[in-house]
Amino acid sequence: MANPNSNFIEFQNTAVIRGDRTILDIENLVIGSNENTAIIGPNGSGKSTLIKLITAKIYPSWTGDNTVCKMFGQNQWNVADLRSQMGIVTNELQYDFHNDITGLETIMSGFFASIGLFTNHKTTKEMRQKAQEISEFLEISHLNDKYIDAMSSGEARRFLIARALVHKPKVLVLDEPSNSLDIASVIKFHATIKKILNAGTRVILVTHFISDIIPEISRFVLLKDGKIFADGSRKEVFTSANLSSLFNMKVELIEKDGLAQIVVK
Repeated sequence: MANPNSNFIEFQNTAVIRGDRTILDIENLVIGSNENTAIIGPNGSGKSTLIKLITAKIYPSWTGDNTVCKMFGQNQWNVADLRSQMGIVTNELQYDFHNDITGLETIMSGFFASIGLFTNHKTTKEMRQKAQEISEFLEISHLNDKYIDAMSSGEARRFLIARALVHKPKVLVLDEPSNSLDIASVIKFHATIKKILNAGTRVILVTHFISDIIPEISRFVLLKDGKIFADGSRKEVFTSANLSSLFNMKVELIEKDGLAQIVVK
């Protein structure tokens, strides 16, 4: 059983190597249980590899006795063990949900960690009630009977977030959450995440879209070329200078009314 007060993530001297190429090399990354964190990097920076490492789709290439790779204080884990601790929403998951399944059924599939509901899945009254409560909490219950593949990207994304919340996770990991969303959907997404944060769940946001960043994010980790480029507080790390170096172009960071954007200079 994981210590409820332990860090979400502890990686030290942790590498992922494919052939003769190191695609991720984390010297030190500790994300505490009281932090809302953004992990930002351009395409090819190692974000997807880091997500796969966290979700146990891949494992580190051990580099020695000084390697530490822990989730919730545990050296070994699998997705089933983490379900009650960590909710995960990825673009890959959304692409998988293209069959005839309603919004409410999508939420209930979270109880089985499945892509849809099948004949061997026995849903209970308690499960259905919990799914209904979550949909009402996220203000999407009016879409419960709509098929997921008939929804807009933003609507479907909120149902996948609801699916990730069925086990009351301590932290929600979001991978490129505003991908394919229009500006109205991005604003609704921000409101959804703020509501989740206010309810006590922390967020780890993995993205290259600056528009994903909300004011409640206090910790920033910048990834570049498979390594941590910068790590620290919002004031220290989330700056025009750092983002210019990260994306290899001169940009200006503008934050206004809770929204962040960068302008190429």
